[in-house]
Amino acid sequence: MARVKRAVHGKKHRKAILEQAKGYYGNKSRSFKAANEQVMHSGNYAFRDRRARKGDFRKLWIQRINAATREHGMSYSRFINGLKLAEVQVDRKVLADLAVTDSTAFAALVKVAADASGASDADGEAASAQ
Repeated sequence: MARVKRAVHGKKHRKAILEQAKGYYGNKSRSFKAANEQVMHSGNYAFRDRRARKGDFRKLWIQRINAATREHGMSYSRFINGLKLAEVQVDRKVLADLAVTDSTAFAALVKVAADASGASDADGEAASAQ
């Protein structure tokens, strides 16, 4: 079998790992073994948190929408339900942006949702009375 000389590629690999670990605290930026372990963990954290970020933003948007709808005398759940009944398809990101930047447009959406949910409540009460 042919002889394999690994020094060049091994050194290249170790150098690349240490380059990725630049800025880490203590031994994690200097020792290959510690740096390699930390780089692997960091990659896992980055992968996990790229997905978690999406949920975090959704939570933030919902909080902003909830705060804005309560200023107009309505709860978040009734607002979203009213928009669905009115067949208004606006995602939470846009709703949160409107709540923060354009309060008049958001107030108009709250009115649309209130009218739609009010009409459906009246239909539901009429059906239950019969």
